[in-house]
Amino acid sequence: MAGLMVLAGCGQLGYYAHCTLGHLALLNGRTPISKLLSDPATPDELAEQLREFSRIRDFASTELQLPDNGSYRSYSDLQRPYATWNVVAAKEFALQPLRWCFPVAGCLPYQGFFERQRAESFAAELHRQGHDTYLYGVSAYSTLGWFDDPVLNTFLSRSPADRAGIIFHELAHQQLFLQNDPAFSEGFAMAVEQLGVEQWLAHNGSPGAAAVYRQQLQREEDFTQLLGSLRQQLADLYHQPLCPACKRQAKARLLASFIADYDRWKKDRGNDCGYDRWVTDQLNNAKLASVNTYRQLVPSFRALFALQGNDFERFYQAARQISELPENERINRLQRLEQNLHSTPL
Repeated sequence: MAGLMVLAGCGQLGYYAHCTLGHLALLNGRTPISKLLSDPATPDELAEQLREFSRIRDFASTELQLPDNGSYRSYSDLQRPYATWNVVAAKEFALQPLRWCFPVAGCLPYQGFFERQRAESFAAELHRQGHDTYLYGVSAYSTLGWFDDPVLNTFLSRSPADRAGIIFHELAHQQLFLQNDPAFSEGFAMAVEQLGVEQWLAHNGSPGAAAVYRQQLQREEDFTQLLGSLRQQLADLYHQPLCPACKRQAKARLLASFIADYDRWKKDRGNDCGYDRWVTDQLNNAKLASVNTYRQLVPSFRALFALQGNDFERFYQAARQISELPENERINRLQRLEQNLHSTPL
């Protein structure tokens, strides 16, 4: 997941100052990758990773038709494990996330912080107000092309596929970002990320790497569907005319039942424990909302790519045309794409 902290008029003065100082510190720490690669003092491991990022960056523009600019051609070591920390919140009996609105980025379903302590304090206050909250660290950082975003040390611990995915995802936001519709923007960027990584691995990965990545995507899709079932059960519960205490008890039962469903799902997949911590650590409406924002429209955008002949330039043009539709029509168009894919000869 990425963080958008785009020159946000951050509302309260203290938060605005925090955003500004954090943003400037990140940008001021940039060093051109070309300079680091020519410096004999650069550690060999870092130099090799930066060469890989340079190849990924070139591939993004030459093969995926993503913006060719100064983004991800410099490096910054933040001396911390995450670029930002995001806080997502939702009402106790609702699955839609709260939104915070900023002049450039529009309304987002999270609020981001450069310091974990500030994020924790903000999440604690929302929790005191009765909201479900979810706080998570974010490796990547995007200014939507307003500045030349750097490769960060927070990228380095990721797998080769994830490193490429970060670059493709963030450049996709520069290609197309729709204010006030995070599900559209993130669904588009996630689709570009997946499609781009598949092509990157096919050209540059080890034998079988692309197949392994497709298996990973299928695993993620299966887990998302499992979460979708829980979302539907909770949505049905929240619409019932029950007392708050009754809903609270029923909600707890559904979440506990989901843990059992997850254990069965995991056993069917060879005891894959990859989601254990995520599932058992304060599963709530805010967590479910976060996943939904990023995942719900990815199949539609992948269908759009296939319907455009697997051509990135045509895909971007078609996505931009859909983005210009009124919101309800835009959603309906996207939801029909998978059906159109199965009924249209390719």
